[in-house]
Parts: sequence; C-alpha cells; structure tokens
Amino acid sequence: MASRPWLSFKSRTAVRTDTQARIEFEVTHPFHPWRGQRFVLSTRKQNWGEDRVMFYDADGRLRSLLASWTDVAAPDVFIEIAAGRSFVRPDDLATLAALIEQIERSHGG
Repeated sequence: MASRPWLSFKSRTAVRTDTQARIEFEVTHPFHPWRGQRFVLSTRKQNWGEDRVMFYDADGRLRSLLASWTDVAAPDVFIEIAAGRSFVRPDDLATLAALIEQIERSHGG
C-alpha cells in the first residue's frame, strides 16, 4: 500500500509548537481529586457541546476536563458573589420548578 502523506490521524490541535506559549492551568473544582494540581494545556475546544481543556496527565494520557472546573475559565460571577452561601442558581431553581410542574401535569398530579 502506498504512503499517503495527506492522510494523518494525528490531531493538529493537540500539538504545541515551540512558537506557542506554554499555558498552565489549575484544577479548581472543589470536589475533584485533582483539585490544586497544575497541568500544561494542550488545547481548549468544544467537545460534546461543552467548553473543555485537553492535557496530558502524569502517565502521558490525554485527558479532558470541563474548562469551568479550572482557572482557565473566567470566574463565575454567581459563585463569586454567593461565596458558598447558595449552591443553586435562581435560574436553575426556576427551571427545576417548571420541570416538576410539567411532570406533575403529565402524571395527572
């Protein structure tokens, strides 16, 4: 079989060249086992409809985390203001209430 140099299975977005700045990030999610650990960012992209960071762990495996679980993402204003006093956003409560109401109606409640 002839070589096909135009076919490459290697992701070009995951390769860092020497001209790119080395970007490190910290896992900030309060319950994640890697909280406080720093990693070198390989790439950041939308995967599965979510903003995710890609990086290599200590064993050299490519890993992925939600960007919002790291210091790469902009600080969440609600979390900053709530300062641990509220675990649920008002918008999420309203959505939950609407969902419960819809379920009750569909079950004759």
